[in-house]
Amino acid sequence: MNSIDSFLKRFEHFGVELGLQRIYQLLDNLGNPHLQVPIIHVAGTNGKGSVCAYLLSILKAAGYKVGRYTSPHLVDWTERICINEEKIPSNILEQLLEQVEAAILPEQPSPTQFEVITAAAWLYFAQQEVDVAVVEVGLGGRLDATNVCQQPMVTVITSISWEHWQRLGPTLSHIAGEKAGILKPRCPAIVGVLPPEAKTVVEKRITDLECPAVWVEPAKLLEESQENNSLPVATYQNLEYTLPLFGDVQLINSAIAIATVQVLEKQGWEVSPAAIKQGIAETKWPGRLQWTTWQNRKLLIDGAHNAAAAQVLGRYVRTLNYPSVSWVMGILSTKEHSEIFRALIRSGDRLYLVPVPDHSSADLQQLSTMAQDICTELALCQVYSNLRLAVEEAITESENLIVLCGSLYLLGHFLTISSN
Repeated sequence: MNSIDSFLKRFEHFGVELGLQRIYQLLDNLGNPHLQVPIIHVAGTNGKGSVCAYLLSILKAAGYKVGRYTSPHLVDWTERICINEEKIPSNILEQLLEQVEAAILPEQPSPTQFEVITAAAWLYFAQQEVDVAVVEVGLGGRLDATNVCQQPMVTVITSISWEHWQRLGPTLSHIAGEKAGILKPRCPAIVGVLPPEAKTVVEKRITDLECPAVWVEPAKLLEESQENNSLPVATYQNLEYTLPLFGDVQLINSAIAIATVQVLEKQGWEVSPAAIKQGIAETKWPGRLQWTTWQNRKLLIDGAHNAAAAQVLGRYVRTLNYPSVSWVMGILSTKEHSEIFRALIRSGDRLYLVPVPDHSSADLQQLSTMAQDICTELALCQVYSNLRLAVEEAITESENLIVLCGSLYLLGHFLTISSN
């Protein structure tokens, strides 16, 4: 795995540079593998990963060979590219990356790291002859390296809230315009619940492009379940199904996945109600409201890396009715720190602040001051030099629910050290 890391590190200094010219050139040099694969293209601020996970699981249950490309990864690069839940073998990824590198001509501008791994994903899916690839947008949409398909089978916008404004623009309208950039002329569009300002922009784009659109409402939660008392049961368009992923946001995410599959059925794909139920029930998406243990203590881990995701986590934690919570938190410098704190911390809670290793971490002393200004009655607010120390102290200091959150990269670090 180190060789994949070191290979991709060489492209890191080209940074995040939105634009399609380099990826089109690179794919052209590789024989345009992206044109050989039917795709479902998924954008959105939050919920993209869950929707991609549901879609893979449902289509796999229906008997199809399904590729999935997502980002970022939690522990290693192979998680980003999978077929029917099987991560790409690291030796195959190494070979594909070498193939991609060989296609970069010296007189052409070097692609970014994301463009290189994206090209490798297209190559893999084409070589493996998948029936369909579920492709998650990396950042934004319009200028994202995944936005190279002129005729996706269906495009999806899960949600729009304020994030990555440094690159996508200062208002929800700007951000919506970038996300709506994945919509294609007369290509079906599936859209989740959007704030009015964003909805206006997406609606106009849908009208201009004559996209048949489905505006999805969340599934309904059925309080009582005869099938499975331990997991919630939801219903969407007369289909009842068990929800394996936690949080009220999964009512909209699962409904978006079902609505997407229904569009495929109109295009001749065969997906039975039984396959939808089975696919949703078997869906796995780690690092999002995931229960795990460390030193025999139950922990809840969740990315909660922006305000909207933190609100989902906050609502879920409050349904658990713990008197107080120990938050072990690391946040990147680019995030909305105050909004994340407001969504999560309450009087009597304990806050353990840690750096996010190998990434641009927010200043911990500044976070500490901000957190105590926002919630003056924290039982503890402490800064730690590393994650292990903070989690161990949280475990020994109280019987609170312990929640590790603030960055998917932090979760990846936790999963790495907890498995060693």
